[in-house]
Amino acid sequence: MIDTVRNGSAAMLLCCLLGVPATAANRNVVLFVVDDQGDQAGCFGNKLIRTPSLDSLAAAGTRFTRAYCTTASCSASRSVLMTGLYNHATGHYGHAHGYNHFSTYSGVATLPVLLAEAGYRTCSIGKYHLAPRQTYHFQDYRNAGVQGNRNAVRMANNAREWIAENDSKPFFLYFCTSDPHRGGGPDGFSNFNDTPDRYPGVTPVRYDPEKIVVPPWLPDQPEVRRELAEYYQAISRLDQGLGVLLKALKETGHWDDTLIVFLSDNGPPFPGAKTTLYEPGMNLPLIVRSPDQKTSGGTTDARVNWADITPTILDFCRVTPRPRPPFGRGPNGEPPRKPGKPRPVSFHGRSFLSTLDTPHPKGFDEIHASHTFHEITMYYPMRVIISGRYKYIFNIAHQLPYPFASDLFASPTWQGVLRRKDVLFGKRTVYSYLHRPRHELYDLVADPDEITNMAYQPAQQERLKALQEKLKTWQRRTRDPWILKWRYE
Repeated sequence: MIDTVRNGSAAMLLCCLLGVPATAANRNVVLFVVDDQGDQAGCFGNKLIRTPSLDSLAAAGTRFTRAYCTTASCSASRSVLMTGLYNHATGHYGHAHGYNHFSTYSGVATLPVLLAEAGYRTCSIGKYHLAPRQTYHFQDYRNAGVQGNRNAVRMANNAREWIAENDSKPFFLYFCTSDPHRGGGPDGFSNFNDTPDRYPGVTPVRYDPEKIVVPPWLPDQPEVRRELAEYYQAISRLDQGLGVLLKALKETGHWDDTLIVFLSDNGPPFPGAKTTLYEPGMNLPLIVRSPDQKTSGGTTDARVNWADITPTILDFCRVTPRPRPPFGRGPNGEPPRKPGKPRPVSFHGRSFLSTLDTPHPKGFDEIHASHTFHEITMYYPMRVIISGRYKYIFNIAHQLPYPFASDLFASPTWQGVLRRKDVLFGKRTVYSYLHRPRHELYDLVADPDEITNMAYQPAQQERLKALQEKLKTWQRRTRDPWILKWRYE
Protein backbone atom coordinates (compact mmCIF):
# COMPACT_ATOMS: atom_id res chain seq x y z
CA MET A 1 0.00 0.00 0.00
CA ILE A 2 2.83 2.44 0.84
CA ASP A 3 4.52 1.87 -2.52
CA THR A 4 1.21 2.34 -4.29
CA VAL A 5 0.62 5.68 -2.60
CA ARG A 6 4.15 6.80 -3.36
CA ASN A 7 3.57 6.01 -7.02
CA GLY A 8 0.49 8.25 -7.12
CA SER A 9 -1.94 5.36 -7.65
CA ALA A 10 -3.89 5.45 -4.40
CA ALA A 11 -7.09 6.55 -6.09
CA MET A 12 -6.93 3.72 -8.57
CA LEU A 13 -6.25 1.20 -5.78
CA LEU A 14 -9.23 2.49 -3.84
CA CYS A 15 -11.42 2.07 -6.90
CA CYS A 16 -10.29 -1.53 -7.21
CA LEU A 17 -10.96 -2.24 -3.52
CA LEU A 18 -14.43 -0.73 -3.75
CA GLY A 19 -15.29 -2.47 -7.02
CA VAL A 20 -15.58 0.85 -8.87
CA PRO A 21 -14.32 0.99 -12.47
CA ALA A 22 -10.81 2.47 -12.39
CA THR A 23 -9.85 5.08 -14.95
CA ALA A 24 -7.26 7.83 -15.22
CA ALA A 25 -8.67 11.24 -14.39
CA ASN A 26 -8.58 13.97 -17.00
CA ARG A 27 -7.92 11.74 -20.02
CA ASN A 28 -10.62 12.93 -22.38
CA VAL A 29 -11.17 12.03 -26.04
CA VAL A 30 -12.70 13.78 -29.04
CA LEU A 31 -13.11 11.58 -32.13
CA PHE A 32 -13.97 13.94 -35.00
CA VAL A 33 -15.11 11.97 -38.07
CA VAL A 34 -15.97 13.64 -41.37
CA ASP A 35 -17.82 12.00 -44.23
CA ASP A 36 -16.02 11.33 -47.53
CA GLN A 37 -12.95 13.56 -47.28
CA GLY A 38 -9.61 12.75 -48.86
CA ASP A 39 -6.46 14.83 -48.67
CA GLN A 40 -8.30 18.02 -49.60
CA ALA A 41 -6.85 20.28 -46.89
CA GLY A 42 -4.15 22.89 -46.66
CA CYS A 43 -2.04 20.81 -44.28
CA PHE A 44 -2.02 17.97 -46.83
CA GLY A 45 -0.62 20.22 -49.54
CA ASN A 46 -3.72 21.64 -51.22
CA LYS A 47 -2.86 25.29 -51.88
CA LEU A 48 -6.35 26.43 -52.88
CA ILE A 49 -8.69 25.11 -50.21
CA ARG A 50 -9.09 27.06 -46.97
CA THR A 51 -8.97 24.84 -43.89
CA PRO A 52 -7.40 27.02 -41.17
CA SER A 53 -8.77 24.97 -38.26
CA LEU A 54 -7.58 21.67 -39.64
CA ASP A 55 -4.22 23.22 -40.41
CA SER A 56 -3.94 24.53 -36.85
CA LEU A 57 -4.74 21.09 -35.43
CA ALA A 58 -2.02 19.59 -37.62
CA ALA A 59 0.39 22.26 -36.36
CA ALA A 60 -0.40 21.24 -32.77
CA GLY A 61 -0.35 17.50 -33.36
CA THR A 62 0.86 14.86 -35.79
CA ARG A 63 -0.23 14.35 -39.38
CA PHE A 64 -0.23 10.77 -40.68
CA THR A 65 0.75 10.36 -44.33
CA ARG A 66 -0.12 6.66 -44.64
CA ALA A 67 -3.42 6.23 -42.79
CA TYR A 68 -6.11 4.03 -44.28
CA CYS A 69 -9.72 3.07 -43.82
CA THR A 70 -10.29 -0.68 -44.01
CA THR A 71 -13.50 -0.44 -46.01
CA ALA A 72 -14.44 2.48 -48.25
CA SER A 73 -18.06 2.72 -47.14
CA CYS A 74 -19.44 5.10 -44.51
CA SER A 75 -21.37 2.82 -42.16
CA ALA A 76 -19.12 -0.22 -42.43
CA SER A 77 -16.06 1.96 -41.86
CA ARG A 78 -17.55 3.46 -38.71
CA SER A 79 -18.17 -0.03 -37.33
CA VAL A 80 -14.43 -0.70 -37.63
CA LEU A 81 -13.58 2.62 -35.96
CA MET A 82 -15.79 1.76 -33.01
CA THR A 83 -14.79 -1.88 -32.48
CA GLY A 84 -11.17 -2.29 -33.55
CA LEU A 85 -12.39 -5.27 -35.61
CA TYR A 86 -12.70 -5.79 -39.36
CA ASN A 87 -16.33 -5.73 -40.37
CA HIS A 88 -16.22 -9.18 -41.99
CA ALA A 89 -15.87 -10.51 -38.42
CA THR A 90 -18.71 -8.50 -36.90
CA GLY A 91 -21.40 -8.77 -39.61
CA HIS A 92 -21.47 -5.03 -40.37
CA TYR A 93 -20.79 -5.61 -44.07
CA GLY A 94 -22.31 -2.37 -45.40
CA HIS A 95 -24.80 0.40 -44.69
CA ALA A 96 -26.86 0.14 -41.52
CA HIS A 97 -29.74 2.40 -42.48
CA GLY A 98 -32.87 1.94 -44.59
CA TYR A 99 -33.28 -1.07 -46.82
CA ASN A 100 -29.57 -1.96 -46.48
CA HIS A 101 -30.00 -3.00 -42.83
CA PHE A 102 -26.55 -4.35 -42.05
CA SER A 103 -25.64 -4.35 -38.38
CA THR A 104 -23.03 -5.53 -35.90
CA TYR A 105 -23.52 -8.69 -33.86
CA SER A 106 -25.06 -7.64 -30.58
CA GLY A 107 -22.33 -9.15 -28.42
CA VAL A 108 -19.47 -7.15 -29.90
CA ALA A 109 -17.70 -4.82 -27.47
CA THR A 110 -17.72 -1.24 -28.77
CA LEU A 111 -15.72 1.83 -27.85
CA PRO A 112 -18.53 3.92 -26.25
CA VAL A 113 -19.69 0.97 -24.14
CA LEU A 114 -16.15 0.06 -23.04
CA LEU A 115 -15.42 3.65 -22.02
CA ALA A 116 -18.75 4.01 -20.20
CA GLU A 117 -17.94 0.85 -18.23
CA ALA A 118 -14.62 2.47 -17.28
CA GLY A 119 -16.35 5.52 -15.84
CA TYR A 120 -16.50 7.82 -18.84
CA ARG A 121 -19.47 9.92 -19.87
CA THR A 122 -20.13 9.54 -23.59
CA CYS A 123 -21.88 11.68 -26.20
CA SER A 124 -22.65 11.36 -29.90
CA ILE A 125 -23.21 14.50 -31.97
CA GLY A 126 -24.03 14.34 -35.66
CA LYS A 127 -23.99 11.39 -38.01
CA TYR A 128 -24.39 8.05 -36.22
CA HIS A 129 -24.79 5.44 -39.00
CA LEU A 130 -24.29 2.38 -36.79
CA ALA A 131 -26.48 -0.50 -35.68
CA PRO A 132 -27.82 -1.84 -33.44
CA ARG A 133 -28.13 1.19 -31.20
CA GLN A 134 -27.85 -0.77 -27.96
CA THR A 135 -24.51 -2.21 -29.10
CA TYR A 136 -23.17 1.28 -29.92
CA HIS A 137 -24.90 2.98 -27.02
CA PHE A 138 -23.99 6.52 -25.99
CA GLN A 139 -25.26 8.05 -22.79
CA ASP A 140 -26.15 11.30 -24.53
CA TYR A 141 -27.05 12.55 -28.02
CA ARG A 142 -26.92 16.31 -28.64
CA ASN A 143 -28.32 16.91 -32.12
CA ALA A 144 -30.64 19.92 -31.74
CA GLY A 145 -30.44 22.24 -34.73
CA VAL A 146 -27.60 20.48 -36.55
CA GLN A 147 -29.38 20.70 -39.96
CA GLY A 148 -28.65 17.25 -41.29
CA ASN A 149 -25.28 17.25 -39.51
CA ARG A 150 -24.07 19.92 -41.95
CA ASN A 151 -24.01 22.84 -39.54
CA ALA A 152 -20.79 21.92 -37.78
CA VAL A 153 -20.74 25.25 -35.93
CA ARG A 154 -24.05 24.44 -34.25
CA MET A 155 -22.76 20.92 -33.57
CA ALA A 156 -19.67 22.39 -31.90
CA ASN A 157 -21.78 24.73 -29.77
CA ASN A 158 -23.86 21.73 -28.67
CA ALA A 159 -20.60 19.96 -27.82
CA ARG A 160 -19.36 22.92 -25.80
CA GLU A 161 -22.50 22.89 -23.64
CA TRP A 162 -22.06 19.17 -22.99
CA ILE A 163 -18.33 19.38 -22.25
CA ALA A 164 -18.85 22.31 -19.86
CA GLU A 165 -21.44 20.53 -17.74
CA ASN A 166 -20.57 20.11 -14.07
CA ASP A 167 -19.42 16.51 -14.19
CA SER A 168 -16.10 15.26 -12.84
CA LYS A 169 -16.02 12.18 -15.07
CA PRO A 170 -13.69 12.09 -18.09
CA PHE A 171 -15.52 12.35 -21.40
CA PHE A 172 -15.62 10.74 -24.83
CA LEU A 173 -17.17 12.82 -27.62
CA TYR A 174 -18.01 11.24 -30.99
CA PHE A 175 -18.43 14.22 -33.33
CA CYS A 176 -19.45 13.38 -36.91
CA THR A 177 -20.35 15.75 -39.73
CA SER A 178 -22.23 14.69 -42.85
CA ASP A 179 -20.03 17.12 -44.78
CA PRO A 180 -18.47 16.77 -47.25
CA HIS A 181 -20.71 13.86 -48.39
CA ARG A 182 -22.65 14.79 -51.52
CA GLY A 183 -26.36 15.45 -51.11
CA GLY A 184 -27.45 12.64 -53.39
CA GLY A 185 -28.66 12.62 -56.98
CA PRO A 186 -27.71 15.43 -59.34
CA ASP A 187 -28.01 18.14 -56.69
CA GLY A 188 -24.39 18.16 -55.62
CA PHE A 189 -23.34 18.57 -52.02
CA SER A 190 -26.46 20.22 -50.50
CA ASN A 191 -24.56 23.43 -50.15
CA PHE A 192 -23.82 25.07 -53.48
CA ASN A 193 -26.75 27.47 -52.99
CA ASP A 194 -25.44 28.55 -49.59
CA THR A 195 -26.54 31.92 -48.39
CA PRO A 196 -25.10 33.59 -45.29
CA ASP A 197 -28.13 32.59 -43.26
CA ARG A 198 -28.61 29.03 -44.55
CA TYR A 199 -26.39 27.56 -41.83
CA PRO A 200 -26.44 30.05 -38.94
CA GLY A 201 -22.95 30.68 -37.63
CA VAL A 202 -21.26 29.44 -40.81
CA THR A 203 -19.71 31.83 -43.33
CA PRO A 204 -19.94 30.35 -46.85
CA VAL A 205 -16.55 29.93 -48.54
CA ARG A 206 -16.89 29.59 -52.31
CA TYR A 207 -14.39 28.43 -54.91
CA ASP A 208 -13.88 29.22 -58.58
CA PRO A 209 -14.14 25.98 -60.59
CA GLU A 210 -11.55 27.29 -63.02
CA LYS A 211 -8.92 27.44 -60.27
CA ILE A 212 -9.50 23.88 -59.06
CA VAL A 213 -6.63 21.45 -59.61
CA VAL A 214 -8.33 18.23 -60.72
CA PRO A 215 -6.67 15.15 -59.17
CA PRO A 216 -5.27 12.59 -61.63
CA TRP A 217 -7.89 9.97 -60.79
CA LEU A 218 -10.69 12.22 -62.13
CA PRO A 219 -11.31 13.55 -65.66
CA ASP A 220 -10.70 17.25 -66.17
CA GLN A 221 -14.17 18.27 -67.32
CA PRO A 222 -16.32 21.34 -66.51
CA GLU A 223 -18.86 19.37 -64.47
CA VAL A 224 -16.06 17.76 -62.45
CA ARG A 225 -14.58 21.16 -61.62
CA ARG A 226 -18.01 22.46 -60.56
CA GLU A 227 -18.55 19.46 -58.29
CA LEU A 228 -15.09 19.82 -56.78
CA ALA A 229 -15.77 23.51 -56.08
CA GLU A 230 -18.95 22.53 -54.22
CA TYR A 231 -17.06 19.78 -52.41
CA TYR A 232 -14.38 22.23 -51.27
CA GLN A 233 -17.11 24.51 -49.97
CA ALA A 234 -18.49 21.70 -47.81
CA ILE A 235 -15.01 21.02 -46.41
CA SER A 236 -14.55 24.68 -45.50
CA ARG A 237 -17.90 24.59 -43.73
CA LEU A 238 -16.98 21.63 -41.53
CA ASP A 239 -13.59 23.25 -40.88
CA GLN A 240 -15.37 26.18 -39.21
CA GLY A 241 -17.10 23.77 -36.85
CA LEU A 242 -13.78 22.18 -35.99
CA GLY A 243 -12.44 25.62 -35.13
CA VAL A 244 -15.33 26.31 -32.76
CA LEU A 245 -14.81 22.93 -31.08
CA LEU A 246 -11.07 23.45 -30.61
CA LYS A 247 -11.76 26.87 -29.11
CA ALA A 248 -14.34 25.33 -26.77
CA LEU A 249 -11.79 22.79 -25.50
CA LYS A 250 -9.38 25.60 -24.70
CA GLU A 251 -12.01 27.81 -23.04
CA THR A 252 -13.29 24.97 -20.87
CA GLY A 253 -9.78 24.05 -19.74
CA HIS A 254 -9.65 20.75 -21.63
CA TRP A 255 -7.08 21.46 -24.33
CA ASP A 256 -4.32 19.97 -22.23
CA ASP A 257 -6.12 16.81 -21.11
CA THR A 258 -7.87 15.76 -24.33
CA LEU A 259 -6.79 13.45 -27.13
CA ILE A 260 -8.14 14.80 -30.44
CA VAL A 261 -8.41 12.44 -33.41
CA PHE A 262 -9.53 13.83 -36.79
CA LEU A 263 -10.19 11.46 -39.67
CA SER A 264 -12.50 10.63 -42.56
CA ASP A 265 -14.55 7.46 -42.90
CA ASN A 266 -13.64 6.90 -46.58
CA GLY A 267 -12.43 8.74 -49.65
CA PRO A 268 -14.06 11.54 -51.68
CA PRO A 269 -17.61 10.98 -53.02
CA PHE A 270 -16.57 10.52 -56.65
CA PRO A 271 -16.12 7.46 -58.83
CA GLY A 272 -12.51 6.34 -58.51
CA ALA A 273 -12.38 7.00 -54.78
CA LYS A 274 -15.29 6.19 -52.44
CA THR A 275 -16.30 2.50 -52.43
CA THR A 276 -12.99 1.51 -54.07
CA LEU A 277 -9.84 0.29 -52.37
CA TYR A 278 -7.62 2.19 -54.72
CA GLU A 279 -5.53 4.82 -52.92
CA PRO A 280 -7.99 7.74 -53.32
CA GLY A 281 -10.68 5.62 -51.65
CA MET A 282 -8.68 4.42 -48.67
CA ASN A 283 -5.56 6.59 -48.05
CA LEU A 284 -7.17 9.23 -45.87
CA PRO A 285 -6.49 12.18 -43.57
CA LEU A 286 -5.58 11.36 -39.99
CA ILE A 287 -4.44 14.05 -37.56
CA VAL A 288 -3.88 13.22 -33.90
CA ARG A 289 -3.07 15.66 -31.12
CA SER A 290 -2.22 14.12 -27.76
CA PRO A 291 -1.39 16.20 -24.68
CA ASP A 292 1.32 13.60 -23.98
CA GLN A 293 3.27 13.99 -27.20
CA LYS A 294 6.64 15.74 -27.07
CA THR A 295 6.63 17.27 -30.55
CA SER A 296 4.05 19.19 -32.54
CA GLY A 297 3.52 19.96 -36.20
CA GLY A 298 5.28 16.84 -37.36
CA THR A 299 4.37 13.97 -39.65
CA THR A 300 4.71 10.22 -39.39
CA ASP A 301 4.72 7.64 -42.15
CA ALA A 302 3.46 4.94 -39.79
CA ARG A 303 1.09 2.81 -41.82
CA VAL A 304 -2.06 2.53 -39.70
CA ASN A 305 -5.72 1.82 -40.36
CA TRP A 306 -9.09 2.39 -38.74
CA ALA A 307 -8.98 -0.94 -36.87
CA ASP A 308 -6.26 0.76 -34.81
CA ILE A 309 -8.46 3.64 -33.59
CA THR A 310 -10.26 1.89 -30.70
CA PRO A 311 -7.06 0.28 -29.30
CA THR A 312 -5.28 3.65 -29.54
CA ILE A 313 -8.02 5.52 -27.68
CA LEU A 314 -8.22 2.87 -24.96
CA ASP A 315 -4.44 3.01 -24.63
CA PHE A 316 -4.55 6.79 -24.15
CA CYS A 317 -7.37 6.45 -21.61
CA ARG A 318 -5.45 3.69 -19.79
CA VAL A 319 -8.51 1.51 -19.95
CA THR A 320 -8.28 -2.27 -20.02
CA PRO A 321 -11.71 -3.71 -20.86
CA ARG A 322 -13.08 -6.28 -18.48
CA PRO A 323 -13.47 -9.84 -19.84
CA ARG A 324 -16.82 -10.57 -21.45
CA PRO A 325 -18.57 -13.51 -23.10
CA PRO A 326 -17.36 -14.26 -26.65
CA PHE A 327 -19.75 -12.75 -29.16
CA GLY A 328 -19.68 -15.81 -31.45
CA ARG A 329 -22.25 -16.41 -34.16
CA GLY A 330 -25.61 -18.13 -34.03
CA PRO A 331 -27.45 -19.42 -37.14
CA ASN A 332 -28.67 -15.90 -37.93
CA GLY A 333 -25.63 -14.02 -36.69
CA GLU A 334 -26.89 -13.72 -33.11
CA PRO A 335 -24.72 -14.58 -30.08
CA PRO A 336 -24.95 -18.20 -28.93
CA ARG A 337 -27.52 -18.98 -26.23
CA LYS A 338 -24.75 -20.29 -23.98
CA PRO A 339 -22.08 -17.64 -24.42
CA GLY A 340 -19.41 -19.53 -22.54
CA LYS A 341 -16.61 -18.42 -20.26
CA PRO A 342 -15.75 -14.68 -20.34
CA ARG A 343 -12.66 -13.88 -22.36
CA PRO A 344 -10.40 -10.83 -22.54
CA VAL A 345 -11.50 -8.30 -25.15
CA SER A 346 -9.13 -8.39 -28.12
CA PHE A 347 -8.81 -6.32 -31.28
CA HIS A 348 -7.59 -6.79 -34.80
CA GLY A 349 -5.87 -3.40 -34.61
CA ARG A 350 -3.24 -2.04 -32.22
CA SER A 351 -2.36 1.25 -30.57
CA PHE A 352 -0.25 3.69 -32.55
CA LEU A 353 0.32 6.20 -29.72
CA SER A 354 4.04 5.40 -29.83
CA THR A 355 4.31 6.75 -33.39
CA LEU A 356 3.17 10.32 -32.69
CA ASP A 357 6.70 11.57 -32.05
CA THR A 358 8.39 9.26 -34.56
CA PRO A 359 8.55 10.26 -38.25
CA HIS A 360 9.65 6.81 -39.44
CA PRO A 361 8.66 4.20 -36.84
CA LYS A 362 9.68 0.59 -37.24
CA GLY A 363 7.05 -2.12 -37.41
CA PHE A 364 4.33 0.04 -38.98
CA ASP A 365 4.65 -0.82 -42.66
CA GLU A 366 1.89 -3.35 -43.32
CA ILE A 367 -1.90 -3.10 -43.23
CA HIS A 368 -4.97 -4.94 -44.50
CA ALA A 369 -8.35 -3.89 -45.81
CA SER A 370 -11.68 -5.66 -46.22
CA HIS A 371 -14.62 -4.31 -48.22
CA THR A 372 -17.73 -6.34 -49.06
CA PHE A 373 -20.73 -4.03 -49.59
CA HIS A 374 -21.63 -0.36 -49.71
CA GLU A 375 -25.34 -0.35 -50.41
CA ILE A 376 -26.88 -3.81 -50.24
CA THR A 377 -27.11 -3.89 -54.03
CA MET A 378 -23.33 -3.39 -54.29
CA TYR A 379 -21.82 -6.79 -53.58
CA TYR A 380 -18.16 -6.64 -54.51
CA PRO A 381 -15.89 -8.19 -51.85
CA MET A 382 -12.25 -7.08 -51.97
CA ARG A 383 -9.42 -7.99 -49.63
CA VAL A 384 -6.19 -6.00 -49.63
CA ILE A 385 -2.71 -6.16 -48.18
CA ILE A 386 -0.19 -3.33 -48.42
CA SER A 387 3.29 -4.42 -47.44
CA GLY A 388 6.19 -2.10 -47.97
CA ARG A 389 5.86 -0.53 -51.40
CA TYR A 390 3.54 -3.21 -52.81
CA LYS A 391 -0.24 -3.45 -52.75
CA TYR A 392 -2.24 -6.56 -53.59
CA ILE A 393 -6.00 -6.49 -54.21
CA PHE A 394 -8.01 -9.73 -54.28
CA ASN A 395 -11.21 -9.03 -56.24
CA ILE A 396 -13.29 -11.94 -55.05
CA ALA A 397 -16.32 -11.19 -57.28
CA HIS A 398 -14.25 -10.15 -60.28
CA GLN A 399 -16.77 -11.77 -62.63
CA LEU A 400 -19.20 -8.92 -61.83
CA PRO A 401 -19.02 -5.40 -63.23
CA TYR A 402 -17.84 -2.97 -60.58
CA PRO A 403 -21.00 -1.61 -58.86
CA PHE A 404 -21.94 2.03 -58.37
CA ALA A 405 -23.27 3.77 -55.29
CA SER A 406 -26.55 5.38 -56.32
CA ASP A 407 -25.32 8.92 -55.67
CA LEU A 408 -22.03 8.39 -57.51
CA PHE A 409 -23.84 7.02 -60.55
CA ALA A 410 -26.23 9.99 -60.60
CA SER A 411 -23.45 12.54 -60.17
CA PRO A 412 -22.75 15.01 -62.99
CA THR A 413 -19.20 13.63 -63.01
CA TRP A 414 -20.26 10.12 -64.05
CA GLN A 415 -23.20 11.18 -66.15
CA GLY A 416 -20.82 13.32 -68.20
CA VAL A 417 -18.69 10.23 -68.86
CA LEU A 418 -21.76 8.35 -70.09
CA ARG A 419 -23.04 11.23 -72.17
CA ARG A 420 -19.73 11.72 -74.00
CA LYS A 421 -18.99 7.97 -74.14
CA ASP A 422 -15.54 8.66 -72.75
CA VAL A 423 -12.81 6.05 -73.12
CA LEU A 424 -10.79 7.32 -70.16
CA PHE A 425 -11.74 8.09 -66.56
CA GLY A 426 -8.75 9.84 -65.09
CA LYS A 427 -5.75 7.70 -66.00
CA ARG A 428 -7.76 4.48 -66.27
CA THR A 429 -9.93 3.34 -69.10
CA VAL A 430 -13.62 3.25 -68.30
CA TYR A 431 -13.60 -0.42 -69.23
CA SER A 432 -10.83 -1.30 -66.76
CA TYR A 433 -12.61 0.65 -64.02
CA LEU A 434 -15.80 -1.35 -64.56
CA HIS A 435 -14.21 -4.75 -65.29
CA ARG A 436 -11.45 -5.79 -62.91
CA PRO A 437 -9.27 -8.89 -62.86
CA ARG A 438 -9.21 -11.33 -59.98
CA HIS A 439 -5.77 -10.16 -58.87
CA GLU A 440 -4.22 -6.68 -58.87
CA LEU A 441 -0.64 -5.95 -57.81
CA TYR A 442 0.86 -2.47 -57.77
CA ASP A 443 4.15 -0.83 -56.88
CA LEU A 444 2.95 2.24 -54.98
CA VAL A 445 6.32 3.96 -55.25
CA ALA A 446 6.87 3.57 -59.00
CA ASP A 447 3.14 3.62 -59.84
CA PRO A 448 1.20 5.66 -57.22
CA ASP A 449 -1.83 5.92 -59.52
CA GLU A 450 -2.14 2.09 -59.63
CA ILE A 451 -2.33 1.83 -63.41
CA THR A 452 0.16 -0.95 -64.20
CA ASN A 453 -1.17 -4.24 -62.83
CA MET A 454 1.83 -6.51 -62.25
CA ALA A 455 -0.19 -9.53 -61.03
CA TYR A 456 0.14 -11.39 -64.32
CA GLN A 457 3.76 -10.54 -65.07
CA PRO A 458 5.99 -13.65 -64.87
CA ALA A 459 8.70 -11.76 -62.98
CA GLN A 460 6.23 -10.85 -60.20
CA GLN A 461 4.80 -14.30 -59.46
CA GLU A 462 7.00 -14.98 -56.44
CA ARG A 463 6.08 -11.63 -54.89
CA LEU A 464 2.39 -12.16 -55.73
CA LYS A 465 2.34 -15.59 -54.07
CA ALA A 466 4.06 -14.26 -50.93
CA LEU A 467 1.48 -11.48 -50.54
CA GLN A 468 -1.38 -13.92 -51.16
CA GLU A 469 -0.11 -16.21 -48.41
CA LYS A 470 0.15 -13.27 -46.02
CA LEU A 471 -3.40 -12.26 -46.93
CA LYS A 472 -4.73 -15.78 -46.32
CA THR A 473 -3.03 -15.91 -42.93
CA TRP A 474 -4.69 -12.62 -41.97
CA GLN A 475 -8.09 -13.83 -43.22
CA ARG A 476 -7.82 -16.94 -41.06
CA ARG A 477 -6.74 -14.91 -38.03
CA THR A 478 -9.65 -12.47 -38.38
CA ARG A 479 -12.26 -15.16 -39.18
CA ASP A 480 -13.06 -13.91 -42.66
CA PRO A 481 -15.84 -16.07 -44.19
CA TRP A 482 -14.64 -15.12 -47.68
CA ILE A 483 -11.43 -17.10 -47.25
CA LEU A 484 -13.39 -20.00 -48.76
CA LYS A 485 -13.24 -18.23 -52.11
CA TRP A 486 -9.60 -19.24 -52.50
CA ARG A 487 -10.83 -22.84 -52.84
CA TYR A 488 -13.57 -22.24 -55.42
CA GLU A 489 -14.75 -19.62 -57.89
